Amino acid sequence: MKPHITIITLGVADLQRSINFYQKGLGLPRKDESESIAFFEMGGTMLALYPRDELAENITISPAGTGFQGFTLAHNVASPEEVDSTLAEAVAAGAELVKPGQEASWGGYSGYFKDPDGFYWEVAHNPFM
Repeated sequence: MKPHITIITLGVADLQRSINFYQKGLGLPRKDESESIAFFEMGGTMLALYPRDELAENITISPAGTGFQGFTLAHNVASPEEVDSTLAEAVAAGAELVKPGQEASWGGYSGYFKDPDGFYWEVAHNPFM
């Protein structure tokens, strides 16, 4: 297998609410006009939003899931100031601030927000990348 992620799909509770959050709130460019799934261009990888119950049915698992799912999504930016402004933009769009931007143990600067469906996003400045 070649190391390449094509699409990250989030199972969401309310598709239209999530589309509004990502498209209108965060300004992500939507790549389709479907009423059953949404795709956003993420610089080579696509972010897909799909109803959680339907995604679970497609996988053939229960849609019941609670708590931390064991992964985060990350968005790297050019400066600590941009971390703070991106976190503020997400909160203004309806996200919950989980951890404000701060110096990280690994030498960078990062913070976290949670989207309307509880997916955790890290916004980070990594001076080593």
